[in-house]
Amino acid sequence: MIATQPITPRDAARMLVVGEQFDDRGVRDLPSFLKASDIMVFNDTKVIPARLFGKRGEVSIEILLHKCLRNSVWQCFARPGKKLKIGDSINFSSSFSAEVMEKHDDGQVVLTFNQQGPAFMASLIRHGRMPLPPYIEREDAEEDKERYQTVYAKHEGSVAAPTAGLHFTPELLTAIDDIGVKHVHVTLHVGGGTFLPVKVEDTKDHVMHSEYAEISAETAAAINRAKQLGGRVLAVGTTALRTLESAADGQGQVQAMARETDIFITPGYRFQAVDMLLTNFHLPKSTLFMLVSAFSGLERMKMAYEHAIRQKYRFYSYGDACLLVQQDRN
Repeated sequence: MIATQPITPRDAARMLVVGEQFDDRGVRDLPSFLKASDIMVFNDTKVIPARLFGKRGEVSIEILLHKCLRNSVWQCFARPGKKLKIGDSINFSSSFSAEVMEKHDDGQVVLTFNQQGPAFMASLIRHGRMPLPPYIEREDAEEDKERYQTVYAKHEGSVAAPTAGLHFTPELLTAIDDIGVKHVHVTLHVGGGTFLPVKVEDTKDHVMHSEYAEISAETAAAINRAKQLGGRVLAVGTTALRTLESAADGQGQVQAMARETDIFITPGYRFQAVDMLLTNFHLPKSTLFMLVSAFSGLERMKMAYEHAIRQKYRFYSYGDACLLVQQDRN
């Protein structure tokens, strides 16, 4: 069921609507499920070419940037990590290199690059590759530079795409505008930890990787105003939802924020800010499947995925979408 190639055009993807019933639709049908009073929240993060291939002496090393700690210092996944020692230098070109500052048992390393700021980003664009998820078992292609990126991507910093947003075209956004639905942007830089399975028996023992998230005061005010007027909040993707829920107070009011979040949403969580969620299909044993199960119910989501498999939906990052409509919370 894994989609290894994106569908063309973007909004030709299918969309399973999970409400009281299951409804097989297409992403282009999304406007018909919205009202003028609703507000849509998109994550405008931009994916960086975070896969690097370098040499430590004669040994080939693959690096996946995971999280920027400060300036030129990055937390990374390294393969083969066993070959690296603290103090080693990894060369990606004659002028672009990194030094190993820390090494961890799980294959992660902390690297300090010899460039920072615009020079670092320029070298990354020149030498890096798009970080396709590990379950897409092919090398990244030239078209992935454009297709593994939303059309509204703005702020560089993610090492994985906010994939629900990959379905949107300028034409679909215009169709949504035409019915009067407001849309706003938040930013959450997606880390490599999004693909890590949960390996513990009790979710309380799972450690979430933190990610940087930001909501402007203007965006928070627009969301709160829409809610006050009876509109629903539609989060485009789990990253937008996690950002909003991280910023919501006990009364459901969204506050401006610019900080790390490690919110981990599992069944039993009471949603404060979000009423509808557009998302793709997620991996088993993942924190994201736990999140959608919290939103729509575990048994309901199991049934939805069984339905999607029978109907041959395409799964994961380049796959189809589902629209989850929150049932009465009371």
